Amino acid sequence: MEKRNQRHGTSIIARSCEKLYLAIGIPMLFNATVTGLVVALFNSRFIGIDKRFDAVDKRFDDMRDLWRAELRRVEEVLDARLKHLEERR
Repeated sequence: MEKRNQRHGTSIIARSCEKLYLAIGIPMLFNATVTGLVVALFNSRFIGIDKRFDAVDKRFDDMRDLWRAELRRVEEVLDARLKHLEERR
């Protein structure tokens, strides 16, 4: 009878250990999955924000090029007028 109780006792301990492993492991896996999903969500949002900033940067670059072209044109006009005034002297 003692051997039967010992075997039965070890199976109860083994079952309780399995329950403990499941009770600890499943929430850990769930938390890891949720954390991974949240990180992926934030990454996708930041990628969208980066794309918007890239568009703003491109727009600033285009405006800078436009201003340079306009400034060059104004410089040419001023140079031509100054040259004309110097020739009149």
